[in-house]
Amino acid sequence: MTVSLEQLRRCHVAVDLGAARTRVYVKGLGLVVDEPSAAAVNTRTGSLIAVGELAEQMTGRTPDYIRVARPVSGGTVIDIDMAQRMLRQLLGEKLRRQLRRKPRLRAAACTPHDSDPLAQRATVETLVGLGARRVELVDTLIAAAVGCGLPVEQPTATMIMVCGAATTQIAVLSLGSIVTAARVPVGGDAIDHAVIQHLRQHHELMLPSQSVRPLQLALSGAGLTGRGPLMTEIHGRDVATGLARSVRVDTASIRQAIHAPLTSVLDGLGKVLRECPPDLVADLTDRGIMMVGGSALLPGLDQMLRAATGVPVHIAERPDVCSVLGLGAMLDGSIEPLVLEPIAC
Repeated sequence: MTVSLEQLRRCHVAVDLGAARTRVYVKGLGLVVDEPSAAAVNTRTGSLIAVGELAEQMTGRTPDYIRVARPVSGGTVIDIDMAQRMLRQLLGEKLRRQLRRKPRLRAAACTPHDSDPLAQRATVETLVGLGARRVELVDTLIAAAVGCGLPVEQPTATMIMVCGAATTQIAVLSLGSIVTAARVPVGGDAIDHAVIQHLRQHHELMLPSQSVRPLQLALSGAGLTGRGPLMTEIHGRDVATGLARSVRVDTASIRQAIHAPLTSVLDGLGKVLRECPPDLVADLTDRGIMMVGGSALLPGLDQMLRAATGVPVHIAERPDVCSVLGLGAMLDGSIEPLVLEPIAC
C-alpha cells in the first residue's frame, strides 16, 4: 500500500479525480458524487455556470463567452482553482457543512501509477483548499484492485488493467504491493479520436463531439470481433458543405482504425508480463486479467486481449467505480492486511 491502512481508516472522505468523471466517497454515506469532470465558466465575469452533467452537455454548444473547462487530465489536476470550485459545487452546501464539522478533516485520493511529485502536490493542494487538514495518496492500481474484490494482500499474483479516458494502467500485484507495472498514454479518448479521424479522412464526415459516443455507434453488435454487422449507418456533418449527412460505414475498417491505438496497450501488457517473475505468471494463467475503468466496457476489448495473451480476461462488476469503492473499503476498515511479523532468531 502507498500508505498504511491505519492512516486510511482515519480519513473521512475519498476522492477519485479522473479525466472523465469525478467521484467522491464519504465514510458512512457511501458514494455521494459521480459526475463528469467538467465546469462551464462565464469568461466575461469569471463566474461558474454549471458543473458535472450539465456542463458536459454544454460542450460544443455554447456561445463565445462560455467556456467548458476540464481541470483534470490523465488523472492529474492541471487547474487547481477550477478543480476546487468544481468539487465545491458537486458536493453541495449541505454535505460541505457536514464535512466542515470534522475537527481534523482527513481525505484520501487516487493518484496514477508513477505520477510525478508535482502531480501529487496538485492533488493534495486541491483537497487542502477544500478544508482537508491531511491528504493520503493511494495508487489507483491498488485502490481499483481492492474495489473489484481481488485478494491483493495474498502472496499470489493478481493482474489488473485500469482503462481510463486518457491512460491505461497495467500492473501485477502481490502481498499488497505492485510487483511490476506500466502506464500507457492511450485510453478511451484516443480510441474515440481514432474513429472520428477515420470517418473524417475516408468519408468526409464530422461527428458530434459528445452528443453521442461515435465509438458505440460504430461498434454496435459484437464490437471489436468479426462477428458484428458488416455495415453501420452513422449520422454526422459533411466536411465540405456543412450539411447533415448519413453514411454507411464498413465496420471492418472501423475495427482496423481502433486497433492502431490499442497496439500500444498490447505492448504495455506484454512488457508487464515479461518483467513479471515466472512464478507469478503461472498464477495469472489461472486467475487471468481483471479489467476496470470506464473504457473496459468497450465491446470486444476483452476478447482481443484474451486472444493476444492467451490468459482469461474478466471485467469487474462495476468497472467504472472500482477505484473509489476500493478507497471507501479502506476507509471503512473492511480490508484486513496480511501481517508479516519478523522471525526471531
